[in-house]
Amino acid sequence: MTTFIELLNYWDQSLFLAINGMHTTFSDLFMWSFSGKLIWIPLYAAILFVLAKNYSWKVTLATLLAIGLTILMADQICSSLIRPAVERYRPSNLLSPIVDMVHIVNNYRGGAYGFPSCHATNTFALATFIGILLRNRLVNVTLFLWAAVTVWSRIALGVHYPGDLLVGGIIGALCALLCVSLLRWTVQKTGLDDRPLPRRDQLACKNVIPYTGLVLTAGILIYALAGTF
Repeated sequence: MTTFIELLNYWDQSLFLAINGMHTTFSDLFMWSFSGKLIWIPLYAAILFVLAKNYSWKVTLATLLAIGLTILMADQICSSLIRPAVERYRPSNLLSPIVDMVHIVNNYRGGAYGFPSCHATNTFALATFIGILLRNRLVNVTLFLWAAVTVWSRIALGVHYPGDLLVGGIIGALCALLCVSLLRWTVQKTGLDDRPLPRRDQLACKNVIPYTGLVLTAGILIYALAGTF
């Protein structure tokens, strides 16, 4: 068993170093910006807008509470339960065995422990929750691409192994499945849906989410290109 875990750790480190080593000035600027939190506020606002356009205010409020519960649950499972128990150093941590081979961006190293990744947990929790709720292909593609590039950026910045991100993403998705099921049960039992719920092919303003994601990503690309030259 120990040998198998050591083998997984070796593969994880090797894959991390291969990805982390593929860096340029452009990719550093792009990944640093993409990994930020505040820059995605317009995307969150777009999600809220679509929810408000398609659901009653009661269902919209209940959905926001369920999303908050999803992210809180997923984040606490990772940061308060698993991380202190596993105590796996981030690759960027000065105590990491491979720290001398890690490419660091803007001297950012994160906290001490990185397994599982809370970035992966939170982004995949939100993408899964909204994906199940709205069931729109373009929205799903947008949000899961956003989540995937976000977790890739964590490797590029040197603060997470691929295994940290994989486990974090799975935890986030499972928490989203649980909470969206709880939301649906609550809506049905309490009668919050005081207006008919739209079918997925009748969602109003559904393209606001992908368009917002596209505009924000284009802005990040322009910023990274401008900083390269």
